[in-house]
Amino acid sequence: MKLLILIGLVLLIIAVHQLMRVVELSRQFKKGNEWTVTDKDNSFNGKAMLLFGFAFIGFFFWQINRWGDNSLPGAASEHGLKIDALWDYNMYLVSFVFVLTNAVLFYYAYKYKGKKGIQATFLAHDNRLEMIWTIVPAVVLAFIIIFGLKYWNDITTRSTDSNKVTIELYAKQFDWTARYPGKDKVLGSTDYRQIDGGNSVGLDTLDATGHDDILIKNEFHIPVNREIEFKMRSRDVIHSAFMPHFRAQMNCVPGMVTTFKFTPNKTTSEMRKDPYVIQLMAGINEVRTKKGEEPVEFDYTLLCNKICGASHYNMQMTIIVDTEKDYKEWLSKQKQFKTLASK
Repeated sequence: MKLLILIGLVLLIIAVHQLMRVVELSRQFKKGNEWTVTDKDNSFNGKAMLLFGFAFIGFFFWQINRWGDNSLPGAASEHGLKIDALWDYNMYLVSFVFVLTNAVLFYYAYKYKGKKGIQATFLAHDNRLEMIWTIVPAVVLAFIIIFGLKYWNDITTRSTDSNKVTIELYAKQFDWTARYPGKDKVLGSTDYRQIDGGNSVGLDTLDATGHDDILIKNEFHIPVNREIEFKMRSRDVIHSAFMPHFRAQMNCVPGMVTTFKFTPNKTTSEMRKDPYVIQLMAGINEVRTKKGEEPVEFDYTLLCNKICGASHYNMQMTIIVDTEKDYKEWLSKQKQFKTLASK
């Protein structure tokens, strides 16, 4: 069998060699040099570029239509609505420029195809053109940056709302812990030297303000239409608290406390009834069913958006947005740190 394969390869090489000799001999009968580009060649290439341009731009719009319904649902926070509006503005602007420049590029490749007797004009410099394509992008980018910084400042400046809910998010490889202040509404101080099995976030046991703090694993709850102030710490490496549905993200850095705030505007129950979310979850559960997995319901999620180690992919926590009544009822059932530590 191996001998037959070897003989076949040798014969194939001989056949290719003979074919190349025929091509070389046929060139002798052509008029002119074979590397000379004719008007016919240029015309063909120009039409091919125009056809490719239509296909290329058509494929771009096809992808938007095909994958557009796989994006995140609408923002579930007040500032997130502004961020979505800024995102939409950016996408419309970039898409317009992309389509326009490519349409012009392919059209010019067709219109100004090479012709005998016509020579292209060489333009070394034009101050007007330089000013146009410098000033216009600068103005557009300034608009985007100014609004982006404004929205960023809205969620990172210190909260002045007396009715806010303060929550600490404590990150470590590879899970999260949420800590709520007790009735005193003050988070207790921490000391990394006191971290142990019963004190996973390093609460300072000598600080009485931390005795009524509440530690939560797996999922944490927040009330709708109230400002939520997050304080974030990390035990080991840089993690990133990412809450995509609220358009919020902040790094958790060892040795320091980072903060941001937002106001949720949709409860988990309301989001589950959203038509787009229903459609989205139906598609997800269809895939899960094919894999033999159980269907799931929509939930807000806290993720780590830094590649923090081998189990980074699984570092997540469910967020439940409740009505004010349901939130208070849930919070009243949670045990305080002092109670947990005494066990």
